[in-house]
Amino acid sequence: MNFGQVLTAMVTPFDQHGDVDFDATRTLINYLLNNGTDGLVVAGTTGESPTLTHEEKLQLFRFVTEEVNGRVPVIANTGSNNTRASIQLSQEAESIGVDAVMLVTPYYNKPSQEGMFQHFSTIAESIETPVMLYNIPGRSAVGMTADTIVRLSQVDNIVSIKEASGDLDQVTTIINQTSDDFTLYTGEDSQTLPTFAVGGIGVVSVSSHILGNEMQDMLNAHRNGDTAYAARMHGYVMPFMNAMFSAPSPTPVKEALNQVGVPVGSVRLPLIPLNDTERAALTPMIQSYTTSQDVG
Repeated sequence: MNFGQVLTAMVTPFDQHGDVDFDATRTLINYLLNNGTDGLVVAGTTGESPTLTHEEKLQLFRFVTEEVNGRVPVIANTGSNNTRASIQLSQEAESIGVDAVMLVTPYYNKPSQEGMFQHFSTIAESIETPVMLYNIPGRSAVGMTADTIVRLSQVDNIVSIKEASGDLDQVTTIINQTSDDFTLYTGEDSQTLPTFAVGGIGVVSVSSHILGNEMQDMLNAHRNGDTAYAARMHGYVMPFMNAMFSAPSPTPVKEALNQVGVPVGSVRLPLIPLNDTERAALTPMIQSYTTSQDVG
């Protein structure tokens, strides 16, 4: 299933009291849709899902779905390391009318490959909504093998994967061994172009909060055969992508959004705002990428 080529893992705006700011969320949604975003992933890691309550997630799913009003796909992160809880949240998200749900590899309890297969297939079979898998061993401590992903791709409504292993060999294997209607998105911003070049469909991105149009230009150039320009764009966006992970995400991208006039507030503990040194290092980077430049 094609959800678009540049999906944004949307931050969750908070007000000065640390509560979800829905007015700011509306502003953010419309800013993103006007600046290169093809789809929104809601309440994912970038959306600070570990510190959102169950009710806050449902409120976000409902609000974003209603505000987007069919303009782009809305993908709700309903995954956790608790299969029963993920089933409940997935069914509730389905009743709200999201376009898909995203299910992350179970973290902390470190299941086997068979355990992960049963976890994902059991959740998928409890709903009719399309499912995007999310493989991110760097955060979950375990990762799905290509064989497990290929096997899961045969479940009717498991239609896509956000692959954030950083392993291009695994990416290539998944693409080559799954059907053409199973899509792969990279979850690593810096691997957007390499993944696209080997048959991935796009990226679920943090950097697209700021560089959505530039990332679209890069992928469109590659699709249209201008690989030299795409390579130059890759070199151009890489420093910014790396800067967005210079502190625990989404702290840098929230700082960037606030600086460019899209207010999203701060982060919730245990994340903390950038200190003065970190902010001083990041600010010139933000300014250089929000000033029009010619990359040739």
